[in-house]
Amino acid sequence: MHLAALYRYPLKSGRAESLASADLGALGLAGDRRWMLVEAASGRFLTQRLLPQMSQLSALWSATGGLTLSAPGCSSLEVALPQADGNLREVSVWRDNLSVPDAGDAAAEWLSAFAGRACRLVQVPESRARQVDTRYARPGDQVAFADGFPLLLIGQASLDDLSTRVGRPLEMLRFRPNLVVQGSAAFAEDGWKRIRIGALEFEVTKGCSRCVLTTIDPQTGERSVDREPLATLKTYRERDGEVYFGQNLLPRGIGELQVGMPVEVLE
Repeated sequence: MHLAALYRYPLKSGRAESLASADLGALGLAGDRRWMLVEAASGRFLTQRLLPQMSQLSALWSATGGLTLSAPGCSSLEVALPQADGNLREVSVWRDNLSVPDAGDAAAEWLSAFAGRACRLVQVPESRARQVDTRYARPGDQVAFADGFPLLLIGQASLDDLSTRVGRPLEMLRFRPNLVVQGSAAFAEDGWKRIRIGALEFEVTKGCSRCVLTTIDPQTGERSVDREPLATLKTYRERDGEVYFGQNLLPRGIGELQVGMPVEVLE
């Protein structure tokens, strides 16, 4: 088995960046989901669930931590990394409430025009990250703006199995993984507890429950009229009222990941 693909999503629910290599830290891949769009009035997080056009929003991460925003029909905008303790805004991600830096009015105006609603852009420094649910993690395990865990892994064979059942090829980016593994059997990752990629170890914590976001074409931003692939997933991947596809991971070390690295199941 080997690591077949690496993806980073600098802006939660924005377009993916395909990477050949990436630094891995306590919060996952460097620059992954460190930025988020929120409602201006409430601070509630915004995603493709409400704004499917976010699938067309590119937010390229720079080594300095800033972003370059771009979208079809829009001029690009450079956004600087805000001060970790300056211009804080109260925001919410699911059940978590936190205070994080606001990126300023220029970014807010650009994104509000794109989204068609008043919104703000916020960033989470490592010092303000969220605790991962301690039912599945240790105290001190943290996550940035991802839904619940720092990393998501999917086996290529699992997607191939789903594509066969749906009857058409499906894009991996519908499921927004960070890590894609090739060479395993379909859904083999369901039974893994610990893995090693190169020299780096990871704890496999729980399956990833899926939602309507998987029905959005990552290329066009349009929802599938037949509600695929969620409809097919419900026929064989539903458990206790949730539909699962992919596995959430916690990193147990820091270093560099590279596409092509061997993947070993430790437990």
